[in-house]
Amino acid sequence: MHASPLTALSTRIRKHALGRLNFADSGADVPAAQRLTACKTFLRLENAMMRMRHEAGESGVAVAHARAATIDVMLAHLFDYAIAAWKRSRPGVPAPEVALVALGGYGRAQLSPLSDIDIMFLYPSNVRLDDLKDFQQHLVDEILYTLWDCGLKVGHSSRTTDDAFAEARADIQTKTALLEARFIAGSDILFENFFTAYENFYRNEGTLSYIASRLKNQTIRRAKYGDTVFLQEPDIKNGVGGLRDYHSVLWLAHVKLGLRNVNDLVEEGYLQRNQLRDFKRAYDFLMRVRNELHFNSRHPTDLLDLEQQPRIALGLGYANHDELARVEQFMHDYYRAAQTIYRVAKYIEHRLSLTADPIKTGATAGPSPALSLRDSLRLTRHQKTQHVDGFIQRGNELTAEHPGVFRESPERLIRVFRYAQQLGIQPDFTLQTLIRDNLPLINRRVINSPDCAASFRAIMHTVGNVHPTLSLMHELGVLGRYLPEFDTLTCLVQHEYYHRYTADIHTLNAIRELDRIFLREEDFTGKYLTALHETPAPSLLYLILLLHDIGKADGVKGHAENGALMAGPVLERLQVDASLRPTIIFIIKNHLAMARFWQKRDVDDPQTAAAFAGAVQTADNLRYLYVHTFCDSRSTSAELWNGYKDALHTTLYRATSERLMHDTAAIAARNSERKQLKLKQLLSEKIPGIPDDEITAHFNRLPERYFIQADTAEIALHVRMVNQLLKSISAAESLDTLRPVIEWRNDLNRAFTIVNVVTWDRAGLFYKLAGALSVAGVNILGAKVISRTDHIAIDTFYITEPGGGVVQNQAAQDTFAKNVEQTLVANRDLYPDILAQAKRIAPHAALVGSLQNTFPPLIDVYNERSMQRTIVEIQARDQIGLLYRLAKAISDHGFGITFARIGTERGIAIDTFYIENTSRETAIEAPRLRALRDELEKVVIPPETPAPGPA
Repeated sequence: MHASPLTALSTRIRKHALGRLNFADSGADVPAAQRLTACKTFLRLENAMMRMRHEAGESGVAVAHARAATIDVMLAHLFDYAIAAWKRSRPGVPAPEVALVALGGYGRAQLSPLSDIDIMFLYPSNVRLDDLKDFQQHLVDEILYTLWDCGLKVGHSSRTTDDAFAEARADIQTKTALLEARFIAGSDILFENFFTAYENFYRNEGTLSYIASRLKNQTIRRAKYGDTVFLQEPDIKNGVGGLRDYHSVLWLAHVKLGLRNVNDLVEEGYLQRNQLRDFKRAYDFLMRVRNELHFNSRHPTDLLDLEQQPRIALGLGYANHDELARVEQFMHDYYRAAQTIYRVAKYIEHRLSLTADPIKTGATAGPSPALSLRDSLRLTRHQKTQHVDGFIQRGNELTAEHPGVFRESPERLIRVFRYAQQLGIQPDFTLQTLIRDNLPLINRRVINSPDCAASFRAIMHTVGNVHPTLSLMHELGVLGRYLPEFDTLTCLVQHEYYHRYTADIHTLNAIRELDRIFLREEDFTGKYLTALHETPAPSLLYLILLLHDIGKADGVKGHAENGALMAGPVLERLQVDASLRPTIIFIIKNHLAMARFWQKRDVDDPQTAAAFAGAVQTADNLRYLYVHTFCDSRSTSAELWNGYKDALHTTLYRATSERLMHDTAAIAARNSERKQLKLKQLLSEKIPGIPDDEITAHFNRLPERYFIQADTAEIALHVRMVNQLLKSISAAESLDTLRPVIEWRNDLNRAFTIVNVVTWDRAGLFYKLAGALSVAGVNILGAKVISRTDHIAIDTFYITEPGGGVVQNQAAQDTFAKNVEQTLVANRDLYPDILAQAKRIAPHAALVGSLQNTFPPLIDVYNERSMQRTIVEIQARDQIGLLYRLAKAISDHGFGITFARIGTERGIAIDTFYIENTSRETAIEAPRLRALRDELEKVVIPPETPAPGPA
């Protein structure tokens, strides 16, 4: 029989239970309410004891055993009472033979505080379950309802032994769950017979298919959870390197080798003792993390999200007073543990899949011996071979000629990856293990070796195929040993708005994005490839991306400048062409600049391109930055890059490129020429119902910057809307009662909706329109505001559905139109409606997480002299109605908004406004800006939050 690990642990718990749960020995019926109260009290006291042990540093597995033992004892008492009650109600009639069996994690005797409890009522094969409906319902009433009323999540099934075998054959999940079946109560003989038969079943029937299915399931699950250990918010149970990877090793060992204890993997030669030690320590660490997470949660969860991480770290004894430092230390340990589990799991999976024996009918297959290097080579001796520098190519794998290949020449630890990349093959599992075992050979001499530098540069120049090689080097520990500067990024948590991955994986993801550009995997990235081909060394960007974040080891703030200083010695060691080094260092130092410009500036404004051209200095710097910014941004989290951002990014690139190629006078002349060409085109094509003089007037009454980016279709639309507005003037009682003209248009290519509003300009127009959009339940990405000299305003908003994508809801359009009229004509305050709508769409929109508090509110109001603009920048926790209140505050202080860039990422609002005097005065004095800043501070900083120092 499957021995329980809980025998000793259960002794104390059984003694405790005797005084509270001994219903069966009473010999009489005990009211359900009394039994429920007793069970709740028992659980509460045992849970308190379990938590005390956890907080005192008890191992994660021991606490999970204690939880399982608690449930065991309570279930056994409830079961015994249910059987006794059944017998009392039917004197002289024996109760049906049944065994209560624990399955899955409960069967392993490992339950975290909120884990599901999976049980099975097992019956003999010679009964029909339909004949036992009354008995089964009795067990449900007496056992399961009590568990549910105690707040436990219970999964249950009723099966005969034949049913169990049939379901195991049909479903791998059931087969796996039954592997860990453990007796709780009832007929021990029935369970023992089942258990023995089931062992013979899974050891003889479908062994190879089970291994294949299990490995396939592993691949699918890992892909679903990001295919990397290093997610910013990992899933402890199902994520890569999580508990499920550990359990899978046990399941494979059960089926293939008949092993019941992970320690037996050493005795069978599948693991070394130090590997087993690290494997079990890592698992226990993850179990402690999971227990702590459950103790701090109301509902079952395995997601280690950003909000929970500071509390979990503190609960596990990470005592650094700095919250971010505390989380980084904790998550570093988490990643190391998960990486250990993943590495050992992959190793065991490979070994067991290699050594799978043919199915032996009617006989129990014995355990296969561990494979030596010689055995592994023998398995592939029939394949065509090719020898190169101490290695052998067989098929699509590379292996070593002998175990001492790296001791003979440590430089091979770098060259081997160049061979694999060039030949399009992979080091086999044995060679990968050999590489990892020889990492200490990568010493200072190897790091400074010209031969290694040549091999590494060759790897970095193989466009379209760099990521797979660097990723494998990193996985095997070579990349960090060879580039110690990169090693500081390994497992480094990035507490920034956008990053989903640790710093090392983010960097490798950026390189993968560059591979995809070279491989032309997406049509829209063709413009990036074109830009790269115009540079003197397109492949240089690989090295820039590899080094761009190495300064983060000393903190995110200032990491670009630190990285630029650290890159110099690396480039010297790698013997990179001296003429290219200034470009590499410049891009690393300024790799954040381009995104910051288009995130906060009006890319249609010529002054923006002029300012950015001054910052980037040369066309080649601009081209590298253009592609680098795309790869860097997209690799933080793919879903954060969208068509809107791509359009802003490319608009800035093209405008700056033109500015670098032509002087100011030439650009002004070109812009004037383009404006005249657009006017001639519209006049020649005719706009139906619009006289030529209205078209000409439109061109004369708008500033030059309007015509730089607006195409003829957009201009024609605005002309028609202005014409419609002018026609309605005669019917309006006054200009204030004039209804605006509204037009919605979906941009499917860029996945957002454009809303144009043409109306009479007035104070507070922007915040009222923004408020009406908020009530309509849409997400505002950005806005352009421009007025003709005759005071007709043309406001353009870029919006999406709350979850992204074009707005397809007609009700949103109707709601917007109705509320625009009410706020502009009737001067209605929309703020109550904004609150109500926001609560309906996103009840949790006003996020309150401790991690967000690490990003202090920022309010900056200043005159940008180089651009001749007055700018308001806001960084704050998103709040319901925040945009409306910010824009209203700006209006109330006598300023108009001419441009707005609105961004909300992961609960943080990052907004930029260009403002001007509504009185059309050009100068804005500093005291007015300070007063505006003080007012905005009241909007974005909740009363309980300490105000930041002077901006």
